[in-house]
Amino acid sequence: QVQLVESGGGVVQAGGSLRLSCAASGLTFSSYYMGWFRQAPGKEREFVARISRGGGVSTYADSVKGRFTISRDNAKNTVYLQMSSLKPEDTAVYYCAAGAVGTYQYTYWGQGTQVTVSS
Repeated sequence: QVQLVESGGGVVQAGGSLRLSCAASGLTFSSYYMGWFRQAPGKEREFVARISRGGGVSTYADSVKGRFTISRDNAKNTVYLQMSSLKPEDTAVYYCAAGAVGTYQYTYWGQGTQVTVSS
């Protein structure tokens, strides 16, 4: 059974930082590219960041570029999202996901972790 479990969410003031973690199990972690998505109330789920299998290539949404950093530790089966200079508009439930190379879809999703940025 594949499981992706996010952690590290919480409440932080604008301008602050937070690091999210996503622990994976039940899959060959290093065979999957990993992504972070978020969904705010009343809005569609949006892409945040993606990282390649080996961690050498990362992609970011324009809205977070320069503020967020995605990384992974394949030995720990964990992907991270370091968030800095947080803004109230970053408030959302953040999800991690795993995708098999050669597909255009993320195959597995976590349950999400809430991030709230206050003014």
